[in-house]
Amino acid sequence: MKLWKKLALGSVVALSAISLTACGKSSNSNESKSSDKQLTLWVDTARVSWYKGVVKDFEKEHPNIKVKVTQNPNGSANAKTDVGKDPSKAADVFGVPNDQLGQMADSGYINPLSPSDTKEIKKNSVPEAYKGAEWKGKLYAYPYAEQAQTVYYDKSKLSPEDVKSWKTMTSKGVVATDFTNAYVMWPVMFSAGTKLFGDSGEEVKGSTFDSQNGVNAMKWYAEQKNNKGVMQTSNALNQLKKGHAQAILDGPWNAANIKKILGKNLGVAPYPTIELGGKTAQMEAFLGIECFAVNSHTSNAKNAAILAKYLSNKENQLIVHKNAGEIPVNKAAQNTTEVKNDPVAKAVIQMAQPGYSVLQPKLPQMSIFWNDSAPLISGAYDGKIKPSQYKTKLAKLQKSISKKE
Repeated sequence: MKLWKKLALGSVVALSAISLTACGKSSNSNESKSSDKQLTLWVDTARVSWYKGVVKDFEKEHPNIKVKVTQNPNGSANAKTDVGKDPSKAADVFGVPNDQLGQMADSGYINPLSPSDTKEIKKNSVPEAYKGAEWKGKLYAYPYAEQAQTVYYDKSKLSPEDVKSWKTMTSKGVVATDFTNAYVMWPVMFSAGTKLFGDSGEEVKGSTFDSQNGVNAMKWYAEQKNNKGVMQTSNALNQLKKGHAQAILDGPWNAANIKKILGKNLGVAPYPTIELGGKTAQMEAFLGIECFAVNSHTSNAKNAAILAKYLSNKENQLIVHKNAGEIPVNKAAQNTTEVKNDPVAKAVIQMAQPGYSVLQPKLPQMSIFWNDSAPLISGAYDGKIKPSQYKTKLAKLQKSISKKE
């Protein structure tokens, strides 16, 4: 699960003028022949071991480029914070979720990709991946995976038909989830018909949850407190393991653990429908795009871009899928047998479609949103925020995220 915090600092190194061809063998004329500085790659701790294998293959193809793989100090979810502490000492290439790209770009931590790489990514990636890495009309990172939560359930307790409706699912079993987590629960607001930073996710004054639709979502949160089929927990995985819950809302990052728990009874499905304001709506999720970005302070932008492009190619997206369960965004990778036969990938790919999820906005104001929206949701759920206060609280949050940074 990814909840992102934001910081700021600035710098510039022109990368947009660099034109790179597809990563090839050592004859690649775009490589810098200078090997006086080893590139550094930041990845999440659990991925360091197998990314070393990926890098080893990369160095065989590009003998002029040496790479050191190390863990991101505080995980890719905190890339902006870690890079912002001192960009000149941060990794040349690092993993980063798409919702941080806006502030990182505005702060000068990253530069736009070359026109050739931009064109290639647009051609080979699913549309939501390209959009996720785009900021103010330019591409700022190399997308390699998409994330959206789905329903994981025990097939011995619930049927595929049961999990199509929140009402049915929670009447026949228990769903464990977290109403203190805005990443998990805010998208009910989208199901209710509200917007976060407009249709594009980049309109500072485009939010519309200070409305009756927003109030309807708050009422839904409150109703779940008395729903016997809903369990509030910060560790849904553990509740599933103990058998206290028959379904959970989780992402592909936990798929391997869930498979171990449920074994042959593993069921995966897109989100169900829910009842809001007297109407049936599709329950939605946040869609996140995982990317590799190039530090604008790198002393070797050419080689860093070649590395980032290599790490996000079709073959390596499939390696990430195999080792970490992430869902590729490369069109050809999604069409491989291994991905098409993966029930988790199938559910996530469906959740990535319009009407099932909303791309995480990239505005710097998201830092305020993450901090202030969670107490609003949990307050409605546990009754600390009364119905008469819903509109006022929603208006306060909307105002706080509608200010220019």
